[in-house]
Amino acid sequence: SAAVALLARDRGGPALCLQYLGIPELDDRLETPSMRAFVDTPGWSRDKAEISWDYYLGQAYRPGGDDVPIYAAPARAEDLSGLPPAYVVVCEFDPLRDEGLAYAAKLVQAGVPVGLHMYPGTFHGCSWVPDAQVSRRMQDDLLYALRRAFHPVKAPAAPQVDA
Repeated sequence: SAAVALLARDRGGPALCLQYLGIPELDDRLETPSMRAFVDTPGWSRDKAEISWDYYLGQAYRPGGDDVPIYAAPARAEDLSGLPPAYVVVCEFDPLRDEGLAYAAKLVQAGVPVGLHMYPGTFHGCSWVPDAQVSRRMQDDLLYALRRAFHPVKAPAAPQVDA
């Protein structure tokens, strides 16, 4: 979603109403504190991230190499201005946590509206337990964000002042 938003902006369209970045994998460099700390967590771990980037980039690029394009690894993008609003979800005990947080902060600094949700006590893939309270809350929060993106509430017009 982040790469598609960058590409749409850079190509002049189509206009997007939302970037849904649900536990996003954005940075091939694998240098964040959470990526170094959570090497054997359930659902996702550093070794799986390494394999994922190897497969994703294929023969064209080496993960962590200087030539990896922003459309493959959006965390490398310097300019995030002009992107659509974002809804970013991260889990507390997830190697991907810090790259999601960092990307959300860069979006905010670029003037992009961001809804950021970090779910305490969760790990990558925790929603695979659909009856867990936190999984239901994550689903409800996502549905709310999607409703707002697809059906925005218009602000009331400013009252007219007679001169």
